Amino acid sequence: MEVKVLDVNGKETGRKVQLSDSVFAIEPNNHAVYLDVKQYLANQRQGTHKAKERAEVAGSTRKIKKQKGTGTARAGSAKNPLFKGGGTVFGPRPRSYSFKLNKSLKRLARKSAFSIKAKEDNLVVVEDFNFETPNTKNFINVLKALGLDNKKSLFVLGDSNKNVYLSSRNLKGSSVITTSELSTYGILNTNKLVLMESSLEGIETNLSK
Repeated sequence: MEVKVLDVNGKETGRKVQLSDSVFAIEPNNHAVYLDVKQYLANQRQGTHKAKERAEVAGSTRKIKKQKGTGTARAGSAKNPLFKGGGTVFGPRPRSYSFKLNKSLKRLARKSAFSIKAKEDNLVVVEDFNFETPNTKNFINVLKALGLDNKKSLFVLGDSNKNVYLSSRNLKGSSVITTSELSTYGILNTNKLVLMESSLEGIETNLSK
């Protein structure tokens, strides 16, 4: 598929790039996308939750009342989960939520995400640009030129660019990453996906394996 290349001012450069159909025009696999996004979100969880069970609650183990003759249920400890201040029954414990996915499935998920964005016409190719110094105002001007000032956007660079990255860091609705940092969640969790020309080769090389 052919896509027009825009410049930093949002104007057409008169050039077009050929995007690989095997990456940007496949039939999306929704289940692969679901699994990859689920893994990404699971990996963000700290898993440090903890509740004290009856053996861990501070308190006396004295038998609080006699076994029989009270007319109520037996009770052997104030740490009983049925009592206020008692332990929690099968409470959460620290754990890892991460799980494994095959590389081929993760590649399929990312290709599906790219294809979804391309099909929705939410994918833009922009010629490479740079700033002399980190400047948030310059990056905002780029967003306005591309019509993205009020949209959530993701810029994908071919190589690390410190000035462009630092210029975007203060903006809540815009992110700048390199091809090595791409994730299915990141691609889908944006209104507009902006690909630098230099990023295309790396994307297609990594996902065509």
